[in-house]
Amino acid sequence: MTTFIRPRLRVPALYVLTGAALAAAFVAHGGGIWYGSIATGIGFGARAIRAYVTGGRDSDEGALAGSRADERLALLRTRSRALAGIAAAVAAFIGLTAGIAVRAAWWWPFALILAIALMAYLFGWSQYGIGATDPADDEAGVTQPAQSPAT
Repeated sequence: MTTFIRPRLRVPALYVLTGAALAAAFVAHGGGIWYGSIATGIGFGARAIRAYVTGGRDSDEGALAGSRADERLALLRTRSRALAGIAAAVAAFIGLTAGIAVRAAWWWPFALILAIALMAYLFGWSQYGIGATDPADDEAGVTQPAQSPAT
């Protein structure tokens, strides 16, 4: 999907699209809050320019901003996303519990977020889980190793 976008432009383009969507939401809301779209546009525009400049540097941060991360940085990114998912699920659970405890009508968004997080977790297990086999092993004719006599 992103193969037609040069790697150095991928992260800045994501910032521009995210900022434009948020600014459009401020404008669509109307009222006195539409001024937030200006601050959002300036902030995300500055962040996109910074990501583009950083993407040209030869450093870990530059490799991440330039979409040319090696295995070590890809593992760090994966672990960071996993931690963010855990934090989101815990926050959704706390919000759901608090909403139910005070008999508030605002508990259902937390339940929805928690359900999405748990379904994504289960989907991840089904896609990348322990029972999955490597297609390269199947093509090479590699079989499972024999069990050890000690087991």
